[in-house]
Amino acid sequence: MTTTLRVILDQIVAPVPGALGRYARDLGRAIVAAAPRGCEVEAIVSSSLPEDYDRVMAEVPGLSGLYKTTLARRELAAAWQFGITTSPGGGMIHGMSLFAPLRKHKRDGRNQVVVTVHDVLAWTHPEALSAASVAWQKGMLKRAVKHADAVVVPTHALAERLGQIADFGERLRVIGTAPRSGLVVGPDADLRMARLGIPREYIVVPGTLEPRTGLIDVFAALARRGVPEVPVVVLGPETWGDQHVAAVADEIGVAAPRISHLDDLDAADLAVVVSRALAFVAPSHDESSGTALIEAFSLGVPVIHSDVPAHLEVSAGAGLAVPVGMADHGYADRLAAAITSVVSDRPLADRLSVAGSDRSRAFDWRDAGERVWQLHADL
Repeated sequence: MTTTLRVILDQIVAPVPGALGRYARDLGRAIVAAAPRGCEVEAIVSSSLPEDYDRVMAEVPGLSGLYKTTLARRELAAAWQFGITTSPGGGMIHGMSLFAPLRKHKRDGRNQVVVTVHDVLAWTHPEALSAASVAWQKGMLKRAVKHADAVVVPTHALAERLGQIADFGERLRVIGTAPRSGLVVGPDADLRMARLGIPREYIVVPGTLEPRTGLIDVFAALARRGVPEVPVVVLGPETWGDQHVAAVADEIGVAAPRISHLDDLDAADLAVVVSRALAFVAPSHDESSGTALIEAFSLGVPVIHSDVPAHLEVSAGAGLAVPVGMADHGYADRLAAAITSVVSDRPLADRLSVAGSDRSRAFDWRDAGERVWQLHADL
């Protein structure tokens, strides 16, 4: 008898797949690869175009098939939020997010629903999301409290925060992430750098102008006296609201020509940009998964990061931690000192590079896939 695990892979063909689409693809592949003898994986996808179905099958080779719901994604999300559809029936279901059929079911092992929570922004920073998104996430989490057999989170830090919002008891499970597939520096690295117009020496900072990401703090740090005047490559959109990255940097005291921004890079381009940086600075005030740090570690770049719990958990001392502080104005000064140290002290940068490379080996998609199967076996 064949056991089927049905995995919701709709995020792969969402209008903007983003980080969640990459997660669904990479974990989906790992679940297929780790399938025990006598087990298979079927994908659940909302009603879509034929080419979308083909894309899911191509992105995650080895699927036994697709379960195609009768509702399109938006309608299905609304139906699942209010529990008014029985699609896709019972069985073992694994959701890559809260987008899952959470409803009352017999907890007999044969019927189980597991969902994944990637952040708690709807509670901690609702202004970062649309009102509709906040309402949907809060509604789905309430359903998860009632009906989910288990809830997966990427870090123990997020498990603790989520536990303060909702009582899942022993149902919380930590299954970490890993670098996105294709994040490898190829033989065409020089050509990619030339095409992207990246300077020879620079630091990389992921984020937007939204205050919680810490990008503005990095600009303030770079404007401090004595900090090396290195160029900055911002991995994120050029604007936030009506504010422009280069203009804001210039107002703070970092000349606009020093600022470049790159958004939505493919994995090979991202690998080149990050790997050749003098440092990767992750200044966020609020982080849940730490995947950006894992990717930077895997590319051997020295990492400077804020001391938020998820960063500290993922880094485990492999990066240079900078205290964010509470309601003070010293974070920029501390970032300035850290950036100056790493950019100016080659032995320190080399030690961080080696430590990060070693640490990256702790994160592997195959291991994540095996943990998913073990979770469902435990249920």
